Order: sequence, then C-alpha cells, then structure tokens
Amino acid sequence: MKILLSAFEPFGGESVNPTQIILQELPDTLEGITLIKVNVPVEFDTCTETVMSAVRRETPDAVILLGQAGGRDAVTPERIGINLDDARMADNAGKCPKDIPIDPEGPAAYFSTLPVREIAEAIAEKGIPARISNSAGTYVCNHLMYSVLHFFAKEGREVPCGFIHVPYLSEQVKDKEGVYGMALAEMSEAVKTAVLTVAKKL
Repeated sequence: MKILLSAFEPFGGESVNPTQIILQELPDTLEGITLIKVNVPVEFDTCTETVMSAVRRETPDAVILLGQAGGRDAVTPERIGINLDDARMADNAGKCPKDIPIDPEGPAAYFSTLPVREIAEAIAEKGIPARISNSAGTYVCNHLMYSVLHFFAKEGREVPCGFIHVPYLSEQVKDKEGVYGMALAEMSEAVKTAVLTVAKKL
C-alpha cells in the first residue's frame, strides 16, 4: 500500500513550515505502508503539477495533502475545497489572484474523499486537539485540494484524497502574543494517525 503525503514550503514571512518538518521526520514506511513524500512550492501555478507528477509516477492508493493554517488551535481535516483563488497575500512566486475560479468549467466545490470525521476523532482520541474544518480558505492550500480532487474526478479515479491543516509550531508563536502553537511531536503523531486511519479504509 502506498500513501502520498505532501507538505508545503515556508511562506508568509515564516522561516519554517511544520508540514515539511513532519515529512522529514516520518519514516519511509509506516506499519507496512509506503509513504511517498512530496514537498510542494507555495505557488498557485506550480503546486498542483508538483503533486500530480508524483501521483502519475507512483500511483498511490490515497493522497493526503498537508498545510499550515497559522492561528488555528487544532489539527483540522478539511471537508471541502472550493473553486476559487482569492489571496490576501502573494504566493512565493509573487502571484496574488483575486476572485478567480480555479477552473471556470469546474464544479463549485469538491468534498474530501478522505474519512474526515474518523480522522479528526482518531487524532482527538490521542489527546491532540483536532476537529473538522469546513473551509480550506482561498489560498494555495485550497487551490491544491480542489485541483487534485478535480483531476481524480475528471479521470474517474477513485483515489481517496483530501487536505489536513496543522497549526503553527510552538516555536513559531514565541513572538505572536495570544496565538496558539502546537508541539511538533503532537503534529507528527496526528499525521501518523491520519495515515493509519485512511489505510484502514483502503
């Protein structure tokens, strides 16, 4: 069994992105599951092809996309990705789209095909804050979630796919008063739990 995990590079003035660190620390094999690790640029124009190149090459059984949502106080599996790019800041290539459909001919939204409730509940059972999110935003994370789900839908391929956001690392919020940060060990355990929860459904 193969599960693709993607992580984003740092963005928005941050020097780290916890999802990249999580990918680096995870083993290549987890309880018999081969983890395909893909680092993704925070760029509207290139993020999707980076992931889809790996999907075409590796043909994974499931795809779990990871990103950081600074300011959230829990690990949040996303329920839905919408057909809209509306950036409040430029991506790492300097692009800042406003009110632009990701695919003018695509549906308004796609629901995650991962077991989002089971993922959130399994993570929470480990004592790690977790809940379902109903908005992946309108930045690069949402763009990637929508685009990969759109690809599978157009291809008629039933590959479970979805997005999970993690909060800031504890180290990232030392100078951010009142902003929640989570320990890396908790984030890593949450992602491991998500992988194993998805694997049980395959």
